[in-house]
Amino acid sequence: MEKAYKLLALQEHISHKEAKSLIDKGLVSVNGKRLNIARGNLSPKTIFTVEKIQKPQIIFQDSNILALDKPPFVESYDLCKFFPEWNLLHRLDRETSGVILLIKEGSDFHTKAKMEFRAQKVYKEYLAIVNGILSEEVEITKPILTIKKGFAKSKIAKDGLPAHTLITPLQVSGKKTLVQAIIKTGRTHQIRVHLSSISHPIFGDVLYGGSPSSRLMLHAHKIAIFDYEFSSPMPKTFQGIIQ
Repeated sequence: MEKAYKLLALQEHISHKEAKSLIDKGLVSVNGKRLNIARGNLSPKTIFTVEKIQKPQIIFQDSNILALDKPPFVESYDLCKFFPEWNLLHRLDRETSGVILLIKEGSDFHTKAKMEFRAQKVYKEYLAIVNGILSEEVEITKPILTIKKGFAKSKIAKDGLPAHTLITPLQVSGKKTLVQAIIKTGRTHQIRVHLSSISHPIFGDVLYGGSPSSRLMLHAHKIAIFDYEFSSPMPKTFQGIIQ
């Protein structure tokens, strides 16, 4: 047996430091399951799969707004490094893929767009693969409290902020369900916490009780604000799990 990061370094011909970084970023998996502990002991015969960071693709751009198709494993804030003239209007979790919007900081459109988010007038639709068979539509309005100590984690709590999620099952495959999630609010980890609260955590979301996978199976499928509407197709990784 040998430390995982040492074996990865040998396989990829990189330094131990680089190998640890890849594992810490959630980019390494073994047999389709993400590797979480760099110092864990594994067989020398272990074969690692390393996710390659993709460049975000432009869905639409004009003078007001830049819509991007965010790859998984990219921090929302890092998108501005690719497009330095633009700033985030909202954000997605690092492992969540899909549509994300950027604007020009301080513009009239920025001010109006922020007001739309605060007024809960922005349409936000996600796709997720969850553990278990979900056969009926579920509306979840449990309040969410977020605690930030080194990293953010949320939970259902009476003294939390209001949160609203509408879950609709789309397809069942084995003991997994592809669902549509429409949110009116935007609490930290809202969809993840709400689905976990009804015993259907998202596949790959080990933080909230989901089965291990190569990534968090959550995708920002569609967003609409004012007269704009943008969408991103379901990732191929989803299609490989839901057949």
